[in-house]
Amino acid sequence: MSETKRDAWFWGLLILGSMSLANAVWMLIDPLRWYHDLPAGVPDFGDFNPHFVRDIGCAFATVGFAQVWAAFAPRHRYPLVAMTAVFLVAHAVLHVYDTTRGAVDHTHWWLDLPGVYAPAVLVTVLAVLLARQQGDSHASPTRP
Repeated sequence: MSETKRDAWFWGLLILGSMSLANAVWMLIDPLRWYHDLPAGVPDFGDFNPHFVRDIGCAFATVGFAQVWAAFAPRHRYPLVAMTAVFLVAHAVLHVYDTTRGAVDHTHWWLDLPGVYAPAVLVTVLAVLLARQQGDSHASPTRP
């Protein structure tokens, strides 16, 4: 890969993907420690289930892999990032639902902000920007 391809998109997606992959590895290798040590109040959502934690770890591994792939494949960035946004937004909506119905304490609005809501918003914004960028690159050169 040439140096010119290592733009802000490359570094941003590489960092986001690496963070998702690190979380996934932790969930897959040591689900009990992840369950108790992640500073997000995970036990508030229910009893520990190692299989379920690992299932979610597989989802985060998929997100991370897609984001890293998008970093290295500019022409595939939009669909890859859009699909990661689908998972992250669905995950965030589930947290909103559980918090608004009182399944967890209202403090989860703040606990979930950095690890659930912010990534969903950020990746959705990135997907929209990539969609616009892709649309601009396909525009006719005679178009004003």
